Amino acid sequence: MNPATAAPGTAPLLDLTGIRKTLAGRLVLDDVSLSVNAGETVVLLGPNGAGKTTLLGTACGRIAPDDGRASLAGGDPRRNVSVRQTLGFVPQQIALYPYLSVRENLEVFGRMMGVARDALNARIEEALAWSGLEDRARDRVDVLSGGMQRRLNIVASVLHQPGLIMLDEPTVGVDVNARERIHELLRRLRADGLGILLTTHDLGQATTLADRVVFLLDGRVRLEGSPGALIRDVYGDSREITITLSTMPTRDQHLRLTESGLAPVHDGRTWTGSVDRDFDGVARWNQKLTDMALTAAEIRVREPSLEGVFLRLTGEVLSL
Repeated sequence: MNPATAAPGTAPLLDLTGIRKTLAGRLVLDDVSLSVNAGETVVLLGPNGAGKTTLLGTACGRIAPDDGRASLAGGDPRRNVSVRQTLGFVPQQIALYPYLSVRENLEVFGRMMGVARDALNARIEEALAWSGLEDRARDRVDVLSGGMQRRLNIVASVLHQPGLIMLDEPTVGVDVNARERIHELLRRLRADGLGILLTTHDLGQATTLADRVVFLLDGRVRLEGSPGALIRDVYGDSREITITLSTMPTRDQHLRLTESGLAPVHDGRTWTGSVDRDFDGVARWNQKLTDMALTAAEIRVREPSLEGVFLRLTGEVLSL
């Protein structure tokens, strides 16, 4: 939708440096640094309580950091109203007027965001085409599917042609087809030069969309990089192996599994690691388990993914 874009080599659209924030006596963000450039999609990953939503609030100027610096379009989003005009924001909860029509919602949001009256109608028509909602323009929002509402929420947030859009869990609660439509919309915005920062629990979504992923755990950035690079760093040319034991290992067996290169998941019955691409590695692991007096209830081998990276990092599944 023809957003404002930065020239190559210019400063990041968003630059967070050393952000610290304490809420209700708990350190929510601990020395977090993050940047987003024009034409780049950055996906923020982490479990509930990791600090993702607080970080978005700090980035858009709604939350004042205790320490550190937030720069949006070269200015302070807390003090400079004009730089907030360069931002589009899509919250996790649908932020639309349910009893107004699709077109009426776009008119309201366009006016609130300062779109000139003589440009508003053209922007609305473009938004309807982009979102695939031309045929539903007169329908009330409350009769639309969840996926349609989320697409409308996204295009409403970019009517003023910002340089950066932030989205908090943009596909939560939608079906697979609706999610793919939203992904396509985000790809088109990125191709048009927008910087995109989104949070998600969906590791598949991160792999599909992200130029960079940032793992946020306990308020700190633990890993950052392209999905492919992070997977290669953890697995190299190997496949991912997940072994679920028939019984809980003893302390000694736990130690031997760890020394063999596996990492525990959940309660300690499931373990994850790497295995050679020839499936001889599975037979070797069966023998190792036998030598440890352990039996596998299930052994699964697959191409490595961000899910495996997260498991190795935390020992937990990033659940929806």
